[in-house]
Amino acid sequence: MGKEDYSLMVTMFLVTGSLLLIFMVFSLLRGALGPTIPDRVVALDTINTLIVSSMIIFGAYFEEVIFIDIAIIYALLSFVTTLYIAKYLEGGR
Repeated sequence: MGKEDYSLMVTMFLVTGSLLLIFMVFSLLRGALGPTIPDRVVALDTINTLIVSSMIIFGAYFEEVIFIDIAIIYALLSFVTTLYIAKYLEGGR
C-alpha cells in the first residue's frame, strides 16, 4: 500500500468518525430536549446504533476483530434493553 493510499484511508476514517460524532451530538440533543419519553428512547437507541457503528469502524481501522465481536454483543444488549424499556412504557409485566 502506497503512502497516498494510506493517507486517503486515514482521511476517510477521520471523516466517517467525525460524522458519527456529529450525529451522536444531534441524538443527544434530541434525547435531552425530547418532549416525550418515546422520543428519548428512540434517541438512546440511535446513540447505541452509532456506537456500534463506531466500534465497527475502529475494528476496520485498527484491523482488530475484537472490536467487531464487542460491537455484536453491545448491539444485542442494546436491542434487549430497548425491548425492556418499550415493555415498561407500555405498562406490561
